[in-house]
Amino acid sequence: MLTSTLLAVAPNTLEWSPTVAAVMVGCNILAIAIAKFTMKNPSAPPAMPASNFFGGFGLPAVIGSTCFGHILGAGVILGLSNMGVL
Repeated sequence: MLTSTLLAVAPNTLEWSPTVAAVMVGCNILAIAIAKFTMKNPSAPPAMPASNFFGGFGLPAVIGSTCFGHILGAGVILGLSNMGVL
């Protein structure tokens, strides 16, 4: 009984779609570009297996920039969803 009450209170969430994926990919690309120009030491060890494929980034830079990209993407997706764009 309590579960149905909680489900009734939960807001509608956006379902995954190619548009949502494109927004997330765009936000990750933006975050990597920001990291490329603002990171003090992007090639810190340990290195990525094919570092030229990752723009010379080390593992910490790749993980950090993509984490930031996902946080940015989640905010953009929620904002666009609340505005009714997505």
